[in-house]
Amino acid sequence: MHDRPIRVTIDSGTIEGFTRDGVNRWRSVPYARPPVGALRYRAPQPVQPWRGVRYCHGFTYCAPQDRKYTMVRVGKYQPMSEDCLTLNVVAPESPSDGPLPVMVFIHGGGYILGSSATPIYDGAALARRGCVLVSVNYRLGALGCLDLSSLSTPEHQIGDNLFLRDLVLALQWVRDNAAVFGGDPDNVTIFGESAGAHAVATLLAVPAAKGLFHRAISESPASGMAGTPDIAAAFADDFAGILGVTPQDGAAAVMAARPSQLVEALNTLMRNMKEMRGAFPVGPTYDTEYLPRDPVAAMRDGAAHQVPLIVGTNADEGRLFTRFLQLLPTTEPMIDVLFADTDVDVRNRITNAYPGYPNSAACVRLGGDFAFGTAAWQIAEAHGRHSPTYVYRYDYAPRTFHWSGLGATHATELFAVFDVYRTRFGSLLTAAADRASARRVSNDVQNRWRAFSRVGVPGEGWPTYTDQDRAVLVFDRQTRVELDPDADRRRAWEGFTLTSN
Repeated sequence: MHDRPIRVTIDSGTIEGFTRDGVNRWRSVPYARPPVGALRYRAPQPVQPWRGVRYCHGFTYCAPQDRKYTMVRVGKYQPMSEDCLTLNVVAPESPSDGPLPVMVFIHGGGYILGSSATPIYDGAALARRGCVLVSVNYRLGALGCLDLSSLSTPEHQIGDNLFLRDLVLALQWVRDNAAVFGGDPDNVTIFGESAGAHAVATLLAVPAAKGLFHRAISESPASGMAGTPDIAAAFADDFAGILGVTPQDGAAAVMAARPSQLVEALNTLMRNMKEMRGAFPVGPTYDTEYLPRDPVAAMRDGAAHQVPLIVGTNADEGRLFTRFLQLLPTTEPMIDVLFADTDVDVRNRITNAYPGYPNSAACVRLGGDFAFGTAAWQIAEAHGRHSPTYVYRYDYAPRTFHWSGLGATHATELFAVFDVYRTRFGSLLTAAADRASARRVSNDVQNRWRAFSRVGVPGEGWPTYTDQDRAVLVFDRQTRVELDPDADRRRAWEGFTLTSN
């Protein structure tokens, strides 16, 4: 079956996509001017209109990052460029009775890697269930998520929170253009995973994002990613030193450097971190004009956008990081570094919550909770005071995942969200005995995400999270509600912060 071209006219010009498998697709539609040349390290500018037809059949560039992370299939890599501020739209081919909910997906990758072109994020299954799906690229790593604004000079101005500004401009694009694709600009759900989930939670506290989305889903948000200007400035000075210049010459150096040099310098910065300053080098900076408050504190005080929220984690978050991207503290020596500046009573309280510590399984579970569980618990507690908040734990894993030692590890809920188990690749992941359960869990997750995007309530039998009962929906072969299922671990981490020397 051949793809059929389909054209629409948005506020910046006419774009041509294609129709396949019951959905219309447009790929790599620009939502901002390319942030290149003098626009590097500046707030994104609205896209310039074009004449004629812009062909949006294929993916163009992803943000600069390590090339090994850009593989889209075996032997095929997505090209990289700073000209990466694009988004993709997938919409049902058949017209609907009325405007459809819009779901905007923000990819993860620790704020240093990832792309909206990753095949798992395809989105056709969600669109076919009745939504317009938009997936967004944003500036990553040293060009978007490392705050170098303290290096600014009169000649070279450097903005802060550039990736958040990118995402807000993309949401403004959605507001202005969703109707063209059959979407309802007054019914937008933002959702993301890992760093993308952290970005979703942060957008709840960005004043400029007010009114641009109406619900939010945060899948395994990461901890320790938001810092103060002082922390950002200390990392910026270190970054200038890695480039071989003083902080006074840092702005000129980062403006002149090749993207690959900046990627490598950030890798060096992250490898050489000797102390926990209170946040990781990449992520949002609060106590700034753009992000006035720490997002969780803003939620706690009712100062965040009061929209319905789903937040959750996976049962075995840490296991992925014992094999790939060994960034989490999942061994006793790494945990010793994590707690180096922590009061011994606090350290013992936390480690005692993991029976068998320091055996391997306890260390991996502790590392997963440090990186993701603590964020989800804090966000649920804080946002749930003021807005309907629904908490899940994703426990489902086919036998192949258990045999491989991964279990329900980080990002595996994406196989359900994006209906991967119904694809050829997905069928390889499920032994025949698991095919029915994988599809049943996928249906449940997608139906709940879809119901939430439509009306702000994720289906029946999922109570809101309150500090009285802390109801958690556990997705598994038998999905069920549990009250405060990880209470001992949750309580052990209360009040813990990354401290500096």
